[in-house]
Amino acid sequence: MSQSCRLLCGFFMSCTGWICLIIATFTNDWVMTCSFGLQTCIKMDELHSKGLWAECVISPSLYHCASLNQILSLPAYIQTSRALMVSASLLGLPAVLMGLLATPCVRLGDESDGTKRKRALFGGILTLIMSVCGLVSTVWFPIGAHQDEGLLSFGFSLYAGWVASALCFLGGAVLTCCSGEDNDPVQRPENRYYYSKQHGLSDSVQTTNSHAKSAHV
Repeated sequence: MSQSCRLLCGFFMSCTGWICLIIATFTNDWVMTCSFGLQTCIKMDELHSKGLWAECVISPSLYHCASLNQILSLPAYIQTSRALMVSASLLGLPAVLMGLLATPCVRLGDESDGTKRKRALFGGILTLIMSVCGLVSTVWFPIGAHQDEGLLSFGFSLYAGWVASALCFLGGAVLTCCSGEDNDPVQRPENRYYYSKQHGLSDSVQTTNSHAKSAHV
């Protein structure tokens, strides 16, 4: 696979991971909890959906969400997960922008390939940081919720966070790997010049030999 294809793949994975991170951050379906014991909740047909910003009561006759506004009284895992997910969402903007400017489709003026490689490296590092933030949040949150309440199942938002972390890790790794020197000798300008010069010399030698053979005949 050429470096251009790798850059495009890394950019699209990073962009998709960033979108999934935003979805996971601002939705409240992280875990399904049960305050009264699993069997009691099943009989009562009442579950609690908990996220970073609200806790919702889900039942056939009621769907009510209460915002988690008491910042100082919230558990540490909720506050830390909030900070990490919001930071990852904010880092996604410069990371995706650097990844876009590193692709071969976008060129600003007479910028060199070295500038694009630096952008790919910077965007890749930011995307890897996003992946770490998302992974820590999506692992710590269900563990903390299970210690506070009875954890029943994982929610859609948590799965979105896991997918986002995986995509950001892969995209960041690809962008970082594409920031190295291009090892293809044909693509370098000096090698192209050397190749054309050698090709021209060989053509002239062949022409001289042909004329010499004609004169000899």
